[in-house]
Amino acid sequence: MKSMDIKTQLNESLKTALKSGDMTRKDTLRMALAAIKQVEVDKRTVLDDAAVMALLQKEIKNRREALEEAKKANRPDLASANEAEIAILETFLPAAMPAEELRALVKAAIAETGAAAPSDMGKVMKAVMPKVAGRAPNSDVSAMVKELLQ
Repeated sequence: MKSMDIKTQLNESLKTALKSGDMTRKDTLRMALAAIKQVEVDKRTVLDDAAVMALLQKEIKNRREALEEAKKANRPDLASANEAEIAILETFLPAAMPAEELRALVKAAIAETGAAAPSDMGKVMKAVMPKVAGRAPNSDVSAMVKELLQ
């Protein structure tokens, strides 16, 4: 299973959802695959796993924002729909990176790049992001880099 790229996993999962009649899963996977296809067409490229993971994280972030809005609007139906979609999308991402592991990676990148001030944030981010590879949201990574460069 590990050798299959994420896009293939999404497609296989979609076929299974179609056969089983799982509408939420089918709709969520179709939407994710459509988002991937859209980027690929716009950029005339084929997305690798890292790019697909970043896109899935963006989709999850959008759902989390929609989930907050649904809660504020007192719409449990919309809230649970967003929660279900988040849960489905998260199954295609690697396990989240523990904060200590992220902190260690950022510290190593700071040492490696010789970064000393918040103005070096870009250099550190460039060094850290490939190592994080979808296991932590970009916002968490940049917050950690900012904190450690203070």
